[in-house]
Amino acid sequence: MSSAIWTSRARAMCATVALVALPAGASATLGSDASSVDADRVRMQGALLRIVTSDAYTVHEVQSSSGTTVREYVSSGKVFAVAWQGPWLPNLRQILGTYFDAYQRTVQGTPGHRKARGSLVINLPDFVVQMSGHPRAFSGRAYLPRLVPQRVQLESIR
Repeated sequence: MSSAIWTSRARAMCATVALVALPAGASATLGSDASSVDADRVRMQGALLRIVTSDAYTVHEVQSSSGTTVREYVSSGKVFAVAWQGPWLPNLRQILGTYFDAYQRTVQGTPGHRKARGSLVINLPDFVVQMSGHPRAFSGRAYLPRLVPQRVQLESIR
């Protein structure tokens, strides 16, 4: 077998292995269907702490393997908010889903970018993020104003 064919096959095999090894994209995230909330727990390697139901929404509370607690707020079959608290930031790409790009663009467009410490507020018409903290003490929330049920007080998303 010529070295060109061998090299081509080796590259194809490496590419295939790399694609299989990549983690799947996040599915249970802000704005996603409620049915995908359990997929988030699995991806976080977390334990379901509790599910709390009120008249307006249901909260799924998961503690990740790193010790961070993530709460997903669901109403009318959609995740309208997420909140977190713990020693480490959760995987924001996972929990913000399709809104992660807007988050990243806004942070990168902010003069001086976000510092490792302190708070960050992103207040877009269709997407809000509020976070603060430092290593071992992070907290935050993100929500979609258009999906928040009318009788829900924003202070309850924490």
